[in-house]
Amino acid sequence: MTGQELRQLLLDKWGRSYDVQLRRTQGKIFLQVMWKYLEQVSFPLNEVEYQEHLDSIANYLNGLGGEAQVRTYIRETRERPRLGKAVSIALDLGERAAEWLIE
Repeated sequence: MTGQELRQLLLDKWGRSYDVQLRRTQGKIFLQVMWKYLEQVSFPLNEVEYQEHLDSIANYLNGLGGEAQVRTYIRETRERPRLGKAVSIALDLGERAAEWLIE
């Protein structure tokens, strides 16, 4: 998955270029689709910075082996990001989880 493919996935599902973040909580890694999006005037990143951020997130997803999980979850979910509520996608890393969760 590339950053551009991730952006297109977000646009196809929700019609906006939402911010995405990787978070580690309770021994799990989540991709969170945040409620802020590029098309907002108050969004803190410009077009180039946003695309670089998505490229970075996509690289992590590819390294974690979670790109297929993210693609499937976004396509099938009925959730949508809204103010104060992100869409959280738990990444199942299987046996490789220990590689990524070292304290």
